[in-house]
Amino acid sequence: MNHPQSGSGSSPKRILAAFFLNAGFTLVEIAGGLLTNSTAILADAVHDLGDSFALAQAWYFERLAGRRGEGAYTYGYRRFSLLGGLITTIFMLASSLFVLARAVPRLTRPDHADARGMAALAVVGIAANALAMRRLGKETGFSARTVALHLLEDVLGWVAVLVVAVVLLFRHVPILDPLLAILITLYVLGRAFRNLGSVVPIFLEAAPKGTDLDAISAAIGKIDHVRNVHHVHVWSLDGEHNVLSAHLVVDRDLAPEEYRRLKDDVRRVVGGLGLFHSTVEIELPEEACRIPGDIACQ
Repeated sequence: MNHPQSGSGSSPKRILAAFFLNAGFTLVEIAGGLLTNSTAILADAVHDLGDSFALAQAWYFERLAGRRGEGAYTYGYRRFSLLGGLITTIFMLASSLFVLARAVPRLTRPDHADARGMAALAVVGIAANALAMRRLGKETGFSARTVALHLLEDVLGWVAVLVVAVVLLFRHVPILDPLLAILITLYVLGRAFRNLGSVVPIFLEAAPKGTDLDAISAAIGKIDHVRNVHHVHVWSLDGEHNVLSAHLVVDRDLAPEEYRRLKDDVRRVVGGLGLFHSTVEIELPEEACRIPGDIACQ
């Protein structure tokens, strides 16, 4: 396993820089939302607070992700990055529900918001979130990519705040502020549920999307000397690094050169899976499967 940190532009340093930038602006944003009486700005403040929390986690988990396997974590710590993404998504779901609880009542009782203050904060918000997102632009870790997605949503949200602020400068339509807060929150909720839809199957060790286990088994079964293929499993550690294991029953005891050729053929068949680790157990015809009582071994 290669360590992902290299040089001054390493992943954890970029994530940490994005955290300080985002967290600092979140404090300004909370104060600005209260001063301008804008529910939409407070909605973005809650989301930015969640992003700051996510960035702190991403920094910590991405540092762990590159450590070599040891002790109880024999596959290494790459899955911790996935855990960070899951915690972040759950946090965003909770904060979004909080914003909805504040914004919905204001649809029937809208308050006046300071349009000039909203416009000024929106310009600063677009710049701050875009800069933080740029710091994570080249990251590939699941947690970092999840946070970058939230930052992109915040940039789009601030653009919408700016548009509403400009409208309020010329027309008195106070309902636009809570309406925008609800629209932003519903959008983020949708993305959060989609994130859950991608991360939960990985935790449940489902086969990566697009993996055809029957086709893999059939292809391996066509290799010379392979009489039966069973217990073929493919799962992912973190959404990027896939793992495969399989049991192969051969027709006879093979010579060393035949074993080598068999392994090369298996490697060729599964070469398109982007495997991080693979384990193939060879069983002789008279040998009992190491998973007794399982029908797949019969």
